[in-house]
Amino acid sequence: MPANAITRPNFVTTRDGVELFYRDWGTGRPIVFVGSYSLPSDMWAYQMLPLTRAGFRCVAFDRRGHGRSSDPGRGYDYDTLADDIAAVIESLDLRDVTLVGYSMGGAETVRHVTRHGTARVARLVLIAATLPMLAQTPDNPDGIERAHVDAFQRDLATDYPRWLAENARPFAGPDVSEAIIEWICEMALRTSPLALHECYETINGGDFRAELAALGLPTLVVQGDDDVSNPLELTSRRTAALVPNARLVVYEGAPHGVFLSHTERLNADIRRFASEA
Repeated sequence: MPANAITRPNFVTTRDGVELFYRDWGTGRPIVFVGSYSLPSDMWAYQMLPLTRAGFRCVAFDRRGHGRSSDPGRGYDYDTLADDIAAVIESLDLRDVTLVGYSMGGAETVRHVTRHGTARVARLVLIAATLPMLAQTPDNPDGIERAHVDAFQRDLATDYPRWLAENARPFAGPDVSEAIIEWICEMALRTSPLALHECYETINGGDFRAELAALGLPTLVVQGDDDVSNPLELTSRRTAALVPNARLVVYEGAPHGVFLSHTERLNADIRRFASEA
């Protein structure tokens, strides 16, 4: 297959022929945002705009099957998703990147680094990431039971709008407006149902314990202690313990959707970290 390339404005075409929509704002040291399961790059609006104004080049893209990107019906494993990140970074010739991954996107960023190296990526920000391992196994007894995964997949296949309506408020927290809740749900409802199904299986099949322990990049780990989607003790607390010299920042009372509930604090933390030598 031909190399990754920008084939039309705001679209990168990957080696396997998938078009990824991206937005590229500003100039300066680059920050690349990798979003949540089910949400497109629009989710980063309230990070990208202020950080662009602060002098950074902010890039975000829609995961395959999400937003304006292709819906290829394949490629929802972590290796392929990590290659998609590489397609965006390499096509835009970005260097000295601060790579920011939220929820599933956090796991994708780690796989990108372990698969593609650190020539272009200088530092990682992992926000409420689905790391190091979610599934319950004999050597991960506190993980999520398979019955929980199956129950969500049934909701996805039968009444995903109802599931979103019931879970959006716990996701975003009590102080986010109803308009923001509606915006988030509307974006999630546009995502390919097959992408949702396959990505959820990928999330719950991931085991990044060895990869995290081998990371050699400066890493900022951020999560709220009221996260009902990814419990802090199962995810970020363990992630920070595994990554050499990681910095863990816990937001008291924050839900999973910290990019909505604690926007100014999160932006300040990203700005400071991305400014470091």
